[in-house]
Amino acid sequence: MQLVFATNNLNKLKEVQSLIPDHIKLLSLKAIGCFEDVPETQLTIEGNAIQKAEYIKEHYGYDCFADDTGLEVEVLHNEPGVFSARYAGEQRNANDNMDLLLKKLEDKPNRTARFKTVIALHLNGKLETFTGICKGEITKTKQGEKGFGYDPIFKAEGYDKTFAEISLDEKNRIGHRGKAVKLLVEFLSSLR
Repeated sequence: MQLVFATNNLNKLKEVQSLIPDHIKLLSLKAIGCFEDVPETQLTIEGNAIQKAEYIKEHYGYDCFADDTGLEVEVLHNEPGVFSARYAGEQRNANDNMDLLLKKLEDKPNRTARFKTVIALHLNGKLETFTGICKGEITKTKQGEKGFGYDPIFKAEGYDKTFAEISLDEKNRIGHRGKAVKLLVEFLSSLR
């Protein structure tokens, strides 16, 4: 089976490829000649994932899946949410995003947060969605060098290290994207 993963994020591609069984070959957007920005104009994480998957199917004809992920901070009414990647502006800079979030949380004792990933799969003319959630909290400082995005300031429930301090295998096991991909893989395996 061959599927396009509708992302230009090489970190995300690597993370997901490590979770997908060998019989499924993942193609990147670059591999199918898609160099434009795939639209993400919806107001929900689910909406963006679906929009991206439908765009690739409609414009390139490939069966594909797309994901969208947001960090939702309870005390900030689930900000940054769907705007996580461009929270501090269109430059989409992870350090700027983390700095803004840490500044907004400076005087807040409640640091409860969760990562949410939704994967939309467009396969054989049908659309399926899979959701993974990882609950945790926002740290007061950046910790760790691994991972990407908000990983240096997010600690999963029951852990004393941030996502940027644990291995990719561990992050995939407990993390939001890993949980959503596991559901996707279970669904794809049931089709064999």
